[in-house]
Amino acid sequence: MPLPLADRLQFIDPFYVMECAKAADEIARSPACDPAQGGRPMIYLNIGEPDFTAPPPVLQAAQACLAAGRTQYTAATGLPALREAISRWYAERFGLEVPARRIVVTAGASAALQLATLALVNPGDQVLLPDPSYPCNRHFVAAAGGQAVLLPAGAQSRFQLDATAVQAAWGPHTRGVLLASPSNPTGTSIAPDEMRRIVDVVRERHGFAIVDEIYLGLSYDDHFAASALQLGEDVISINSFSKYFSMTGWRLGWMVLPERLVAPVERLAQNLFICASSIAQQAALACFLPESIATYEDRRAAFRARRDFIVPALQSLGFGVPVVPDGAFYVWADVSAHAASSWDFCFSMMDKAHVALTPGRDFGPAAGERYMRLSFANSLPQLEEAVRRLSQAL
Repeated sequence: MPLPLADRLQFIDPFYVMECAKAADEIARSPACDPAQGGRPMIYLNIGEPDFTAPPPVLQAAQACLAAGRTQYTAATGLPALREAISRWYAERFGLEVPARRIVVTAGASAALQLATLALVNPGDQVLLPDPSYPCNRHFVAAAGGQAVLLPAGAQSRFQLDATAVQAAWGPHTRGVLLASPSNPTGTSIAPDEMRRIVDVVRERHGFAIVDEIYLGLSYDDHFAASALQLGEDVISINSFSKYFSMTGWRLGWMVLPERLVAPVERLAQNLFICASSIAQQAALACFLPESIATYEDRRAAFRARRDFIVPALQSLGFGVPVVPDGAFYVWADVSAHAASSWDFCFSMMDKAHVALTPGRDFGPAAGERYMRLSFANSLPQLEEAVRRLSQAL
């Protein structure tokens, strides 16, 4: 007799991005993608992972840590030196005073989101999110026993929630909002004035505002490059070393909390994670060296150049891009001129053009069949070749 599964699993959908990636890998291993047999290698524009790796100072710091045997546990809140370094980064990059005591280092932004939802969401509580949004965010709410309420957000609101939508949807069981700015999958941000209005609505109702800012370092428009932390100490910010800092597999992130939440979250972290990787933490100290920051800024400029190529290229092929991404490395593109289903379209392009794209199904039901996500976290020559192939296939 099979073991009974927990009821919460019925609210956790498959991660279709990864399912599509497996299908792409299977095609990539076939003769059709083998240059030795006349095939064309798969071009991956589906995964949200920078093609850049950690820069040399970070790698050297990790090697020095291993050589010296500094691999012991750290405090559950993270290395004090790393918390201080993050605090200084907020001051230098955003002009914000964020005390190190409010910063908790985590095992990736995923752990930070899990800790935040476990600390704030009770069974039956509702949390408002935009549709489209990163699927794992709603699943963190579900795993905590809450209900993620997806509110359709169209191009007129930059595919983001606005204060009017939050106010209209707030009900007796609503506990807070979970936002992302810039967003995965759209690459769009919430304008600072609108973010202020949203936080005011939430604050008036004694709720919480969690803002996923893991792509904030990859902003291309100064108008949108402000952290929601400027709106007050009650805003919870989630961040990561994965995207701007190019440390995806190192599994390192952080969160900025109101002071009263630090101790409860620390208690959860002690029991659930003990601590983030001590090697990754010590390596991450080198992220803030001037030479590392210079590298990251060069990479940000490269991502911007890729965006400036791929958006008009997609539009010339008949894809709709109603909102140009101002951050991250994604384009949310309307495929309806070419297909009724983005799922079918992406699998067709994977097979015919050997270009891996992500259908919108993961990101919410409102327009998931109409839109696909393209990740331009790949080199400009690869993007150019992908456009050529798509043009031929279409």
